[in-house]
Amino acid sequence: MLLFNRFVSIFILEKYSEVNTVQIIQEPIHYQNPQLCMKVWKFTHTGDEHIGPALWHYHKEVEFVLVVEGVHEMHTPTQVYRLNPGDVMVVGSSQLHRGLTPAGQDVAYIVLHIDLEPYFDPAMMHYTRHFMEVLSPLEELNYIFRKFPHVQQEVGSIIHAIHEEVMQKQKGYEIAVSMHIKHLLLTLLRNDDQELLLAHEYVDADVLRPVIAYIEEHLAEKVDMGVVSKLAGMSYTYFSKYFKSKVGISFTDFVNRKRIARAERMLAIGDKNVNDIAAAVGIENMAHFYELFKRFCGCTPKQYKQKMRGSL
Repeated sequence: MLLFNRFVSIFILEKYSEVNTVQIIQEPIHYQNPQLCMKVWKFTHTGDEHIGPALWHYHKEVEFVLVVEGVHEMHTPTQVYRLNPGDVMVVGSSQLHRGLTPAGQDVAYIVLHIDLEPYFDPAMMHYTRHFMEVLSPLEELNYIFRKFPHVQQEVGSIIHAIHEEVMQKQKGYEIAVSMHIKHLLLTLLRNDDQELLLAHEYVDADVLRPVIAYIEEHLAEKVDMGVVSKLAGMSYTYFSKYFKSKVGISFTDFVNRKRIARAERMLAIGDKNVNDIAAAVGIENMAHFYELFKRFCGCTPKQYKQKMRGSL
């Protein structure tokens, strides 16, 4: 498997050199148990400078990384995390990231991927909006691990426990894993002294789930709130008020955030010009696209692309 992975890495690097572009892949996560909607795996390898730059990738699952031995780096478009043994970090859903290990160094780390949505039961509904990253990426919660070493240790122990349960598959391990994931989320909630995860009105996930899925599937088109309100079984006016009260931002603002998030990924792929990318995410007015991009990303599309390329 390691030889196969190395071959794939070299092949992709060669393709990278041929087109002279940043490569990004949407990584498929194959769940070990589909009912749990998660995967946990321990990786052990030696950093190899000859493989070349690690690929940026993303997936809908939230990712937790726990370093067991050695030093491992995790990069996002805005941060570089140098992780030592015992260190933990979280990467949000569909967020660009990549991992790097210093050349010649041995490293071992556990990666936990979770689709959080199935864990939003009635007890979780007051916290759904924030764990769904509607307003803020979960990456912002990494301050908790740096600020509170005991929390990092507790979350590391939870990740270890989840890995052990999935590997051993003892009777009832599904229940144990589910409990550990809830414990992990509760630990984040109770130690978030910056109040990024605030309680709010009850959210009916069965109403919002198809709405958000529809938005994701139709970002390249005009997303008509009239169509979406019918999908939710509500009138146009009532849905507009309902969405803002439950999610915390207007329907239009939510759609725009989704459009710009997709544009971020597209900007780092190949040499597509900004006009084509704006059109591909459903924004025809270029002045509006630039205004939205700068508002949500803090820089222009050109600056973002240079930053992504410069970090290789």
